[in-house]
Amino acid sequence: MCMMEQPERCCKGAEVLLNLKSTSSVSIQYHPLFGSHDDLILLEIDEKLLQDVLYQRVTLRGQPDEDAVFCTKSKTYSVKFVGTSNSVLLVPPADYSTLCKVSQVCDVEDYEQQISASVIKVAPGNMELVEVAPRLDKLKSILSENLYSSDEALETEDLDFMDRSMRRLYTWDDLTNMVQASDDELRTGLQALSAVEIDGYWRIVDEKYMDMILRMLLHNSVLNDWSLDRLIEDKVVSVLKSDGFPPKLAYHCLHVYGSRVEEGMDRGVWKMDARRVCVHFARRILREGKRKIENFMEEWTRMIPEEMQATFDMLEGEVLTEKLGVETWVYGFSVSSLPSTPAERFSILFKERPKWEWKDLEPYIR
Repeated sequence: MCMMEQPERCCKGAEVLLNLKSTSSVSIQYHPLFGSHDDLILLEIDEKLLQDVLYQRVTLRGQPDEDAVFCTKSKTYSVKFVGTSNSVLLVPPADYSTLCKVSQVCDVEDYEQQISASVIKVAPGNMELVEVAPRLDKLKSILSENLYSSDEALETEDLDFMDRSMRRLYTWDDLTNMVQASDDELRTGLQALSAVEIDGYWRIVDEKYMDMILRMLLHNSVLNDWSLDRLIEDKVVSVLKSDGFPPKLAYHCLHVYGSRVEEGMDRGVWKMDARRVCVHFARRILREGKRKIENFMEEWTRMIPEEMQATFDMLEGEVLTEKLGVETWVYGFSVSSLPSTPAERFSILFKERPKWEWKDLEPYIR
């Protein structure tokens, strides 16, 4: 006899299928709540993603007008519906209130006849995940709406709510809600944009303001006989602060144009990166338009620190050259300004030049 202490023997849920042998069969019946159940969707995932899903370490991201993406901590996946010609039956766990008669007592023979699975929905297909590149173009677009300028740095540090609303500033939570990328990819995107968190909001610092800070740092390195290969963080930040620059921006300048080579309890040591510094000054010169290459090289060499050696190879993916008669001209065309989607990128590239040599094109499509 099967007793009331073992009601699962008389139930007709998914438990019936868990230990079903390959040579066995089971009857099916309609669940009392059988229907379309559009809120139930099958998702096919790779084994390596299973733990992230089970422990709720994944999110779906996207605005109402966007196709949703599935994000783990480090990767982004597109979500696509794939139909199937086979019938996929969804069987929920047993619900004793609707599927079992708790007062029922049955013998073993009756129990064998009662085994069945209650189908709540027939699924027409499932969702599949395909790893894709993070959609970071939007990140640059929204952060570029309101650049952090020298004028703002002179204002009071604490903006009231109305000021923040008018300036359309974005916190980390805002960005994760708006940008379709995993957390790790979003952080990488912020780093690529040289963004910095100021008073809880992520900002891109205006190029002219960054130029002011960098030139003052280099000027102070000459005045104080600092080696650009061993800049003491607390000294640099302290001097730039006395020159009127916020400590947060002084540190940001070191981060953008250098790399930390040592780290101690109370101070770090930084080395300025020759390519980043040289590219900065090349962009500054070419911001005003194309230049004859000889004139450009002369001015560029004059602007960079004596400790650094500028070579034209540093500008790969930053500038293009063109022949006008016997003269060669150079102008700015940075890979960072191009969209990430291949179709849009190629469209811009071939509007810029109908024909490309591979050595010129390669830096823009890596």
